[in-house]
Amino acid sequence: MSSRIVFLDREAIGPEVDLRRPAFDHTWIEHARTSPDQVAERIAGASVVVTNKVPLGGTVVAEAAARGLKMIQVAATGYDVIDLDACRAAGVAVANIRGYAEYTVPEHTFALILALRRGLTGYRQDVAGGMWTRSGQFCFFTHPIKDLAGSTLGILGEGVIGQSVAAIGKAFGMTTMFAAHKGVEGLGPLYTPFDRVLAESDVITLHCPLTPATRDMIAMPEFEQMQRKPLLINTARGGLVNETDLLAALDRGLIAGAGFDTLVDEPPQANDPMVAALNDHPNVIVTPHVAWASAEAMQTLWNQAIDQIERFNAGQPVNRVD
Repeated sequence: MSSRIVFLDREAIGPEVDLRRPAFDHTWIEHARTSPDQVAERIAGASVVVTNKVPLGGTVVAEAAARGLKMIQVAATGYDVIDLDACRAAGVAVANIRGYAEYTVPEHTFALILALRRGLTGYRQDVAGGMWTRSGQFCFFTHPIKDLAGSTLGILGEGVIGQSVAAIGKAFGMTTMFAAHKGVEGLGPLYTPFDRVLAESDVITLHCPLTPATRDMIAMPEFEQMQRKPLLINTARGGLVNETDLLAALDRGLIAGAGFDTLVDEPPQANDPMVAALNDHPNVIVTPHVAWASAEAMQTLWNQAIDQIERFNAGQPVNRVD
């Protein structure tokens, strides 16, 4: 019997990616995007559902399982859009993608760090506004410029991406520290107490999942511990940082700048304070959740997704999170 495979959000994967399909007999149904009220109808009768960011809640999962849903393939590493309890109860396997972003996210992280550490966005705006022409000399100094060599990099998240970020930091001559989990001591010599990382880092970068324990892990109490006024970089998940407190910290000069690739609300509303901050803060960069999206990484992601669907169909599932 042919499997029915439904891909809910094709536009979440770049158009240049070769979307090869499973080698076994199947019917492929693809949607550019799917709104919450369309999910139940679109996955009815599906044996496999592929989703990047379209949520699959408990009622939807239970109804789809009753009509033959066997597997949900998340085309991403994060799987917080899936109700895992409902999947377990209904016997639906859930798999995610792992290891594909070990180059793309660290490279994007350092693109943000370098741009902010050297004031590139501010200088670009000044040159475009005619300041260089009016300066009367070969250079001008409107934004601070600092080297990475000799500075301290605090990393929150010790997985593959965090380790890769540390390797790049060391190549730049930075001292690197992996933070122990917030409120946890005794994790061994490889970890530095969370509070000490906050106090001693010149750059703090986040590479951890969003969970109830990590939501708002950086808020005003943490900003007030940042003695060296560091850059704060978030290429992980919106919600790790309290955005209201972040903007207040910028206004109070508690941090030197912020580079964010992810926000609490995605896409942001027209009046989102983080987007509005771009007009007033040359030391803030917001990119649209694309740190993961190099052409090479997206192709690797998709190839892994299809490999996992094929292995599940063959009775050899891998990368299950349920």
